[in-house]
Amino acid sequence: MLGPRNTVIHAIDWRDTINRDSGTAKMSEKVVDIAKIKVACQNCSLHQLCLPMGVDGEDLQKLDEIIKRRRPVKRGDDLFQVGDGFRAIYAVRSGSIKTYTPTHDGQEQVTGFHLPGEILGLDAISNSIHPCTAKSLETSSVCEIPFDRLEELGHQIPSLQRQMFKVMSREIFEEESHMLLLGKRNAEERLAAFLLSVSRRFKRRGFSDTEFNLSMSRNDIGNYLGLAVETVSRMFTRFQDDGVVEVDRKSVKILDMERLHRLAGAMPVQQSNCSA
Repeated sequence: MLGPRNTVIHAIDWRDTINRDSGTAKMSEKVVDIAKIKVACQNCSLHQLCLPMGVDGEDLQKLDEIIKRRRPVKRGDDLFQVGDGFRAIYAVRSGSIKTYTPTHDGQEQVTGFHLPGEILGLDAISNSIHPCTAKSLETSSVCEIPFDRLEELGHQIPSLQRQMFKVMSREIFEEESHMLLLGKRNAEERLAAFLLSVSRRFKRRGFSDTEFNLSMSRNDIGNYLGLAVETVSRMFTRFQDDGVVEVDRKSVKILDMERLHRLAGAMPVQQSNCSA
């Protein structure tokens, strides 16, 4: 997992490299700029937003200019809070973020976990207010994309709008999948499906799909899956005893992917059907 992530973080400072060598900046700008942008975004779903098919170098530069690289968000710090005005969407470059809403009794209802390359804040577009709080689970690096600037560029670059729709569609699909998980699955199936989801998301971004760290606590996982923390711990122990996974604190190694699919009652996405 460290290889691709280190590459992404290293590529953040590409502008500084060019500025230090002002004598060759202009001559190498077209080659260096675009190449470095692609390195920075190659393991991030944001590349579907920043690097859509058919966009030339000038448009790539426009996209990169509106993206703000924020300072690292420390573990436990909020990226935004419920009720905050909506100004931007965010992409996780490294680390992980959880989103949650407060309940009537002062507790938390976890609504999602956002891994490297994933976008959050889209649910605030309709009402211009964030309906949840985003908290960093570990020191994380985040890109901030002002939404008004993104809309302006969308009118100038049609392929950018199409990619934005795809990102939103994926968010809706994930939400529908989670609702189905909570409504139709038992505890064993829920945890197995959760591990498969995390595995698939890491693989999509170039990381290992069989060995990864779960930055979220067992309590957060239980909250998200609608299970007691004791049930989550018991299921992890059962999976390990059965040789499906190997767990060492937050580190998870999937030993039998086929068995995990059977436990989750999962089928390949391309074979599943979704009614209108």
